[in-house]
Amino acid sequence: MAAEVHVGCAGWSLPRDSWPQFPDTGTHLQRYAQRFNAVEINSSFYRPHQPATYKRWAAAVPAGFRFSVKLPKTITHEKRLQGCAPLLHDFLAQAHGLCDRLGCLLVQLPPSLAFEDSTARPFFRDLRAQHPGAVALEPRHASWFTPEVDAVLTEQKIGRVLADPVLHAAGASPGGWPGLVYVRLHGSPRMYYSSYGKATLQALALKLRESAGGGAEVWCIFDNTAAGAAVDNALELSGLLA
Repeated sequence: MAAEVHVGCAGWSLPRDSWPQFPDTGTHLQRYAQRFNAVEINSSFYRPHQPATYKRWAAAVPAGFRFSVKLPKTITHEKRLQGCAPLLHDFLAQAHGLCDRLGCLLVQLPPSLAFEDSTARPFFRDLRAQHPGAVALEPRHASWFTPEVDAVLTEQKIGRVLADPVLHAAGASPGGWPGLVYVRLHGSPRMYYSSYGKATLQALALKLRESAGGGAEVWCIFDNTAAGAAVDNALELSGLLA
């Protein structure tokens, strides 16, 4: 698989039916990391993890493997991006335990959170003052999908996530900073359950390869994990990119 395309799942749980496709020794994470080069940590959205936990995860994976870590809901859903510098400091002190295995931060916003320049810019400045690495933003309110907001994100080198199912027409393509392309596939038509067919994955592979060829850092995360479809979809996409 092209090294510049990070493909994986939201979490490293391996459905029993998929076990034959992975090594039979090691932890779930160790086995997972032998077939994929990336994973998205969603548990950080719900609760903090100790730096030692992140360090242990980093030590369990190969050198080329990368983690994406989701920001806590206390920042995105409770504080709604306002006055979050201390919370960002605490979260990053934990996540930076991944060291060079930390590939990206994911900022998923609640559907009710509209874009307000007076809130967004200070938040992005606080985040960038503490973390210079890749950041992907998954907004869900229609007000974030405009050229003006894309300009703000580009200024801060933040990529706007292409999430499926697409909620707004302008979200059918990645946005924001073009140096980062981050695709999150939640399952369609049934979110978190539906598997993606071969034709869809073939078309996706072409687009991801094109973005990577243009110099972007590319991520594709399958979040259709409820019935185990994510692992098989990610394996198939990895094969298409090989």
